[in-house]
Amino acid sequence: MHLRRVVATRYAKRAVLIALAAAAAGACGDARGAPALKVEGGDAARGERAIAAYGCGTCHMIPGIREATGMVGPPLTAFARRTIIAGRMPNTADALVRWIRTPQEVDPGTAMPDLNVTERDAKDIAAYLYTLR
Repeated sequence: MHLRRVVATRYAKRAVLIALAAAAAGACGDARGAPALKVEGGDAARGERAIAAYGCGTCHMIPGIREATGMVGPPLTAFARRTIIAGRMPNTADALVRWIRTPQEVDPGTAMPDLNVTERDAKDIAAYLYTLR
């Protein structure tokens, strides 16, 4: 009986150590565990201009955008390191472009307005947000 408990305890400790090691590996460094930072067809410089043109800073605080001091939506500081968008989608380029273009379709009733952002502008905005590390 005692031997079973010792063996079970060893396996439990090993399982915990493996889980901790996996979690630590996923959290280390900028490259590991970070979302893809490339947006096919996106240009961060154009995205910076599009953010200003669409008035994203009215609701969001966005580093690098002078007028972006809004307090309605969440601040977009270190956006590239986030794992979730809008509390429901993985932070991938495709999901982010979809969210920027059609937030009400993704999450009906969200405070994020549908600003009729074009596909190109959404890709550019996403490219800019992925520079925020």
